[in-house]
Amino acid sequence: MEKEDLLLFAEWYNDPEFLGEALFPIQRSMTETEKAFLEPNPYESKRFIIEKKDGTKIGTISHFNMLSPVGKLLEIGYALMPSERGKGYGTEAAQLMVDYLFLGKEAPRIQALTLVKNVASQRVLERVGFKKEGVMRKCFHIRGEWSDFAIFSILREEWKEPKILTKTI
Repeated sequence: MEKEDLLLFAEWYNDPEFLGEALFPIQRSMTETEKAFLEPNPYESKRFIIEKKDGTKIGTISHFNMLSPVGKLLEIGYALMPSERGKGYGTEAAQLMVDYLFLGKEAPRIQALTLVKNVASQRVLERVGFKKEGVMRKCFHIRGEWSDFAIFSILREEWKEPKILTKTI
């Protein structure tokens, strides 16, 4: 994601339809969005724009480190415009991200969380090779209620080789 993408990013993340019921509502001004983009963060996150082949921007995918008492856990997250869901873009973006991370990082695993009722996102992860590890009950307070999240992961040895990427830049 580049600085010129911030206006679109702010628009998407202030739109409840883009976020759906599975993501935390983020209401930020453009100034706050720009500040968050420019400041270094402890999660070492990196966000990418998902584009169609014609250059149309349709969503975001990111990777970040979840800090834990015993180290860093590499995690991915993604969101697509509602009109572009169910067309394979999320699966392709997630596969690209997994290839990118396993080719460029020393991580033994990559994980992702999905709202238990977000079956479409779970199918994306399963198509990419993630395995469901379990359910974290009432772990996040979203839109006024405690929600259960499923945790998925893929291990380096399950991945074996790039499915889409063949080299990193």
